[in-house]
Amino acid sequence: MGRLDTGIKASRLSPAEYAANFSDLHPRLENHEALVASDRCYFCYDAPCMTACPTSIDIPLFIRQISTGNPIGAANTIFDQNILGGMCARVCPTETLCEQACVRNTAEHRPVEIGRLQRYATDIAMEQGKQFYARAASSGKRIAVIGAGPAGLAAAHRLAVNGHSVVIFDAREKAGGLNEYGIATYKSTDDFAQREVDYVLSIGGIEVKHGQKLGRDFNLADLTGEFDAVFLGIGLAGVNALRTEGEELEGVVDAVDFIAALRQAGDKGSVEIGRRVVVIGGGMTAVDAAVQAKLLGAEEVTICYRRGKEHMNASEFEQDLAASKGVILRHWLAPKKIIARDGRVAGIEVEYTELSEGRLVGTGETGVIATDQVFKAIGQTFEASGLGHLAMEGGRIVVDADGRTSMPGVWAGGDCVVGGEDLTVAAVANGRDAAESIHRALLAGAQPTAAVA
Repeated sequence: MGRLDTGIKASRLSPAEYAANFSDLHPRLENHEALVASDRCYFCYDAPCMTACPTSIDIPLFIRQISTGNPIGAANTIFDQNILGGMCARVCPTETLCEQACVRNTAEHRPVEIGRLQRYATDIAMEQGKQFYARAASSGKRIAVIGAGPAGLAAAHRLAVNGHSVVIFDAREKAGGLNEYGIATYKSTDDFAQREVDYVLSIGGIEVKHGQKLGRDFNLADLTGEFDAVFLGIGLAGVNALRTEGEELEGVVDAVDFIAALRQAGDKGSVEIGRRVVVIGGGMTAVDAAVQAKLLGAEEVTICYRRGKEHMNASEFEQDLAASKGVILRHWLAPKKIIARDGRVAGIEVEYTELSEGRLVGTGETGVIATDQVFKAIGQTFEASGLGHLAMEGGRIVVDADGRTSMPGVWAGGDCVVGGEDLTVAAVANGRDAAESIHRALLAGAQPTAAVA
């Protein structure tokens, strides 16, 4: 019966279709394209693009270096502030950060392609094996980093540059965290996440221990007694529940698990997908899951979001991308009940919503969307097992401006801290800055003061 089959199945498309669908979303600029793109930069003296970058890369400088035929120098400028600049060039929502701040928007409504220029420079440097750091003399200090995601890798690299020995503990089989397991496949092709991990670790002085989970294999207290300092970059491992009837049915899947499985699948055709898919949520994860469901051959994919288009956490670019792939975006709908047939998902009942005096309320009007697979993408939660008595607020770790926690000798950064922005580039900035704070504290030879009583 081919693609008219109902239910969830693999191999809905041909190998050639999978290869085309999951090819690079924004291929690297050619040399001439990069020169033309860099020539559009005004090299503003006040550089609003640089201010908008969480890692404060000197964007006008690296673009000028590209324009003068020096991509290696440009990469040096980028890596000086963001050692994961290659991945950030691929996944950063530049349309809401540096490119939104570009003054070219005022003149032409089209910014300088900062993200693609950043990728151009960093790709060339990594392909040529160019390293811009040498480790300082050994400090004799050992630092534990929990989590091999963007925050943990950035912290480990900066600590290693400063001469410290680092041991990273990570629960997964591969390092990379969100970059390896949590982003759409078409945003990072050709195993780039692992190549970037190798590039970061090539500084030396960093050991990665895989399959080591906080709260299961060790506790924070175990590390504070063994290491001179600890950095927590453990991200958000839990997934919010829908709390609706039928959530336990076969065919209801966590979107983050779906994305991770697809990222690790050597054969995309082996990943099963429904004919009609509904994604619940309005963030980047929801869009990534919906678009990839469509690319896997789902005939109808619908994103249901409980608020309006303007409230979605996914950027306008991501929303437009989803629409361009045939994803249906429906707003002001909240899940009410998942409908079963023979123990499997057959539909989802939704209730229309509205704002009443600033509060989201149901209108009482309901409808049913036929579906055989539902993806939950309504946010992730922090799992605090093994942390002891660290100060928490709103389910996340409290830190000061330098990333210090309430426990002396322990820092944290990334999504797991209060104010974490759920952005790779923000996590990198947190890890880098916490590493510098750790370095200063170790140089001072004093036990650092806790951030919170």
